[in-house]
Amino acid sequence: MLTFIGLGLYDERSVTVEGREALRDADRVFAEFYTSRLVGADVDELEAYHDAEIEVRAREGVEQDPEPILAAAAEGDVVFCTAGDTMISTTHTDLRLRAEERGIDTRVIHGVTAQSAASSLTGLQNYRFGKATTLPFPYAHGGDDVPGSVVETIEANRERGLHTVVYLDIKVGTGPSGPDPDHEEYMTADAAAGLLAEGWRDELAVVVARAGSPDAVVAADRLSALADREFGDPLHLLVVPGDLHHVEADALAGLAGAPRELVEE
Repeated sequence: MLTFIGLGLYDERSVTVEGREALRDADRVFAEFYTSRLVGADVDELEAYHDAEIEVRAREGVEQDPEPILAAAAEGDVVFCTAGDTMISTTHTDLRLRAEERGIDTRVIHGVTAQSAASSLTGLQNYRFGKATTLPFPYAHGGDDVPGSVVETIEANRERGLHTVVYLDIKVGTGPSGPDPDHEEYMTADAAAGLLAEGWRDELAVVVARAGSPDAVVAADRLSALADREFGDPLHLLVVPGDLHHVEADALAGLAGAPRELVEE
């Protein structure tokens, strides 16, 4: 059996009860934290809380060399876990298909995702979100501006009146000069807002910082205003709203401090 577990958003306690039980019962536990991480807990804390030894795999150890995971799952009960939900923002469908092709049973134990948390915290209705996009560090795409694909996604959603989740780049193990095992960098919401204000338009946006933590922050304003604020420790994301229902407008004003003139335009 190969069980995929989403660990949720923040720390060792964010996982569901079902996920916690599966972790404790597993013969081996693998994890990856190159696409996202739990900022409220490190691997040692996860191991202590769940009474499990966790083997952390790098990107190439999952995508290019999954054999150790599959071989272990062919012989026993194996868990593969990530932050968030393993089949949403971080998708490991290929690994699951490889297991099924070898006759290994699989199952998914879901975790809370950043997108569902963003909807809950901002008051923006979940069914009114369009396609999400990721804003990379400028050095990661070879330019100093906002990639055209990011702008195109936001614009296409707004033409349909839909909101856009903008995930912010994470670089772990890779830096401006290439592979670097000591490099760990998280794009902040203020930096992202500055890039979008200059490279797109100075529109209303919403910052969601540390969703799932005891000190989550939600703030709405023009991108240029958000660029001048600090939002603390990672992880951060931005939401660029589309058309606002009156309840959504009230939520952004009441829950995120949006200036009334921006949400009532």
